[in-house]
Amino acid sequence: MVSWFRRKPSNPPGQSPAQATEAEPRPDAQTPATVGADPHEAGLPAPAAPGKTGWLQRIGKLLNTDVAELLGRNPILDDDLLDEIETALITADVGVTASSELIEALRKRMKSREFADARALLKALRAELVALLVPVARPLAIDAGRKPFVIITVGVNGVGKTTTIGKLARRYKDEGRSLMLAAGDTFRAAAVAQLQAWGERNGVAVVAQGQNADAASVAFDALQAAKSRNVDVLIADTAGRLHTQGGLMDELAKVARVLKKLDPDAPHEVLMVIDGTTGQNAINQVRKFNEKIPVTGLVVTKLDGTAKGGVVFALAREFGIPIRYAGIGERPEDLRVFDAEAFVDAMLPETLGG
Repeated sequence: MVSWFRRKPSNPPGQSPAQATEAEPRPDAQTPATVGADPHEAGLPAPAAPGKTGWLQRIGKLLNTDVAELLGRNPILDDDLLDEIETALITADVGVTASSELIEALRKRMKSREFADARALLKALRAELVALLVPVARPLAIDAGRKPFVIITVGVNGVGKTTTIGKLARRYKDEGRSLMLAAGDTFRAAAVAQLQAWGERNGVAVVAQGQNADAASVAFDALQAAKSRNVDVLIADTAGRLHTQGGLMDELAKVARVLKKLDPDAPHEVLMVIDGTTGQNAINQVRKFNEKIPVTGLVVTKLDGTAKGGVVFALAREFGIPIRYAGIGERPEDLRVFDAEAFVDAMLPETLGG
């Protein structure tokens, strides 16, 4: 697992990303603004030091205290102990259904005398949690045959969509891919400027039309420009909206329809950003968004600021949608490819007292 925590080396000092040029807008659209910047601009975050700094330290002991203490002070394995562990799981937002299923599976094994002691029970619990996440721990693979590979980010207000786009841009630039960003969040006053700032920081072109512009038009212009420049990846921002706002939700479907006029397969990825602190409300969010535009991947953010990141287990059980990334800090490199074992390692101790 050590390789999971190692940082990617930064770009060589002499390497310079391609400068942005003006996009060619449609005749009936507003002229999009395209922004590029010097990659050596001051303020770029320094790469993190190698090592295990990350999940274990950033997420912290989501379940360590409750479960380890329970097992430590209850050497006798019985139903009361399992009930207390179930309560700890529910408190960490693993979800009632997922927690109950996990505990019932452990209860059957306990009745069959599979566990010699509390350490064996802990090992089994860890294995069950990992098994629940492994099927959805699928990294986003950029298909080089689809150029540009179009990613739309969606989510409710305040989950960190625009920040996530900026971090993804940094990641893909470091991988040597050419990018373009579309400032499709025309509803929030500062959203366009925020995305342009990320573009300048990462040396990535940003197509924008200003506040209150039609989001579908912005996406169309951006895809048109990305095709003309042979860009590898196009990432489109969208306005944050509550899943109860029908009109704004319908706009998402419109963006997808408009993109298909230029590329029948677009968008190639609909990436929904979830705030890890929202708990079970995230389930309702995904369900409602999925009704309007099929969600193909999840990003769970703010896991460094909550003791209830167990919602990823509930999401895995309920939807089976791949969890592409997890946000465990403010720096660009703190957006990590989701790893089931690393996540459970951060939630539970490997051994009692260890």
